[in-house]
Amino acid sequence: MSPWLTVVGIGEDGFKGLGKNARHALLRATRIIGAQRQLDLLPVCIRGERALWPSPFSLEPVLARRGEPVCVLASGDPMFYGVGASLARQVGADELLILPAPSSVSLAAARLGWPLQEVVTLSVVARPLAALNAHLASGVRLLVLSNDGRSPALIAAMLAECGFGPSRLSVFEHLGGAEEKRIDGLAQCWEHASVADLNLLAIDCLADANTPRFSRVGGLPDSAFKHDGQLTKRDVRAMTLARLAPMPGELLWDVGAGSGSIGIEWMRTHPSCRALAIEADEGRQGLIEHNRDVLGVPGLQLIRGKAPAALQGLEAPDAIFIGGGVTRDGVLETCWQHLRPGGRLVANAVTLQSEMTLMNWRAQHGGELTRIHVAQAQALGAFDTWRQALPITLLEVVKPL
Repeated sequence: MSPWLTVVGIGEDGFKGLGKNARHALLRATRIIGAQRQLDLLPVCIRGERALWPSPFSLEPVLARRGEPVCVLASGDPMFYGVGASLARQVGADELLILPAPSSVSLAAARLGWPLQEVVTLSVVARPLAALNAHLASGVRLLVLSNDGRSPALIAAMLAECGFGPSRLSVFEHLGGAEEKRIDGLAQCWEHASVADLNLLAIDCLADANTPRFSRVGGLPDSAFKHDGQLTKRDVRAMTLARLAPMPGELLWDVGAGSGSIGIEWMRTHPSCRALAIEADEGRQGLIEHNRDVLGVPGLQLIRGKAPAALQGLEAPDAIFIGGGVTRDGVLETCWQHLRPGGRLVANAVTLQSEMTLMNWRAQHGGELTRIHVAQAQALGAFDTWRQALPITLLEVVKPL
């Protein structure tokens, strides 16, 4: 069966920049769907009925025409943050033909001379700007699809606020078209409150001398988190994350999240990692929301409630961390019940009562117990001594397949 649906990537150079296959598909189509700007790029010789995407956005106008010769217009490469990816999840590969044009990031990399495989590409189209924070480090180069003409100024202000004011910015307007324009400057003295809505921002990251370094390896400094004392400390956090062993695409439940440090660091390991932070205390809920944005994972989902009741109806996780409440009736049992087969459960205990709960649980379900002792050198008069933190008992157990 030949494809009935063709997704045509079209650049700012319009119809004249399309290849033969894309032109023929548009000439054959009985219906062409796209944004007004894209439809305006078509010449009068294209006779198919033209239609705008509905608001709110929906694929239904395309899917309702299944079997007819339909074309969808997309900017540049339809599979790069584009409608092509959405349609590919709904339409079989034998029904769909995608004809990409050069993406805006390809054009920007060519203008800058940046090897594309060495660049991080991101989008803030209908997404929080805070997602950029996870990628900031001196020497990193970012290409960011802007939401609108105000995005570069907002991003510049954010960069300056978090210690990346010296970063070099380049805004590209209308890439590949007759109105293409480039604007350069530094984040800390960016002067352009608004640019063309169709723009891409290139960021050559450079931190101030005193800006903290936040690695993606588990175990950020405790000072990276705003907290009320309810925080899994750095060394214990690193050991806990090593046992949780995050993998791309996996979901974590951070139960009794406190400041959210475990869930946040889980998500920082890979852009596709997800986490639910379950926390009943309103003050700590605010801390979690603050920390997730500052550390670049605004997608961390906050569940406002107390386990085990708050766990009902949640998506089954690949891993669970219990940082508080292990002695509460039903918490361990409910977590174990919802954990996916092959999933990892890690729980930390400080009190004798919570340690005994973990020991009893291990007797029934197996797993490994680890005692963690951490001491730091601190002053004692004119000398130094070791100050021992409270020991932590850590349970790690894998649910049988």
